[in-house]
Formats: sequence, C-alpha cells, structure tokens
Amino acid sequence: MALLSTKSITKTFGTLEVLKGIDFTIEPGEVVAVIGPSGGGKSTFLRCLNLLETPTSGQVLFDGEDLLAPKVDLDRLRSRMGMVFQQFNLFHNLTALRNVMLPQMNVLGKSKAEAEAHAMELLEKVGMTHRATAYPSQLSGGQKQRIAIARAVAMSPKLMLFDEPTSALDPEVVNDVLDVMTDLAKQGMTMIVVTHEMGFARKVADRVVFVDGGVIAADMPPEEFFADDNANPRVRDFLNKVL
Repeated sequence: MALLSTKSITKTFGTLEVLKGIDFTIEPGEVVAVIGPSGGGKSTFLRCLNLLETPTSGQVLFDGEDLLAPKVDLDRLRSRMGMVFQQFNLFHNLTALRNVMLPQMNVLGKSKAEAEAHAMELLEKVGMTHRATAYPSQLSGGQKQRIAIARAVAMSPKLMLFDEPTSALDPEVVNDVLDVMTDLAKQGMTMIVVTHEMGFARKVADRVVFVDGGVIAADMPPEEFFADDNANPRVRDFLNKVL
C-alpha cells in the first residue's frame, strides 16, 4: 500500500487554477524530488499533501486515511508528517535545543528528560550540538535549517516534506543541509522534496516528478529524467535552462 496518494487534486485561488488534477503516489522508503519552473504549482502541491492548503477537489490518502474526510483527526495525521520550510519557522524565543524538545513534549507527551535526550541525539546527527544553547538570532541560515530538520525528525514522522529547503540559504552552506537530507534518505526516511537542486535530485531521489502548468508532466527515475535523450520536449527545454 502506498504511504500517501492523491487522486485528481485541484486547487484554485479565485479564478486562478493552480493545480489541475494531480494523481500521485509514494511508497514507504521512497525519495521523490519535485522540480519544475517557478509558478508551476510545486509548492502548492506539497502544501496540499498535509492540508496547509486545502485542495479544491480530489482526495489525499495518507497512512490509509482520507485527510479530507469530514471527521478525520487532522492533527493526529499531521503529527506523522514532518515539514521543513524555506524560512525555517523556528521559535525565536527558544534555544535550538528547546525548539527540538518542545513539539515532542506538547504533541507526543514526552517528559522533559526524554525530549531533551532525543533532541541532543538529533542535534548531534545534524552537527549542531555545539549550538544547542543558541537562539535562532545567533544562528546562520544553514544552522537554522539543520535545527528545523532535527525538530521535524524528532516527531518520528512516517513522511518528511521539504519545501525548497535550501532556497533561502547562502550558496556555501547549501551542501551542509543537503548532506543532512541525504543521510535521512540513506536511513530509509520517506521524503518528498520540492527543490531546485538538480544534483540532489539526480543523486538521491528514487523518482523525479516534474510539475508544470499545474499538472505532473513527467514522473520517472532520475537516470531517465536527466538523460540527454529524454523524449519529453518540455523536460529537455527546462533542463537546458537550469543545467
């Protein structure tokens, strides 16, 4: 059974139709890179998966449940879905350590000691134990994003969503964040990553999904997607501009 699937999801904002009927599935352990031109619907699609944006029509099934069902416990299902944003969304009045601890205590009901121990383990994995007592204002963009990833992973999600996690970072720290994400993929985390990082999509993703004009215009393994003889002219045109 797919961990998550969508059936004909659409999304309109007034008269603007951003998503025009998307069918998508991801299996446990898969890493899917979602790429495409700006304004093509990538981030809207991602945000519809956990109902940060509510689809206008269609169905989103996650872990065997319909997220759009009338009486669904959306908070419970969202707690199984981690999300990392472009702008980090850390609590500015909390240290890095407390940022990773607090959701565990408030949502998972862990004790302070349990949450702190797990948070320190994750900070070590993302190379941030030396900044555990620092506040977000004292951290660089790359450091903030690694803390944000640790915070999301602390919830033991079944699925991680990344919305262009490196787009707001200085070029010299992008690889630090991509290395953390690559390690997550190697550990078997199921991931959907909206990204402009073609190297990550080529090397780490199991599938590349190309979203353009509100539809999935291509869905294939990276070796086929990035092949010089890709038969899809829209993909070839896009790659010629970004590579």
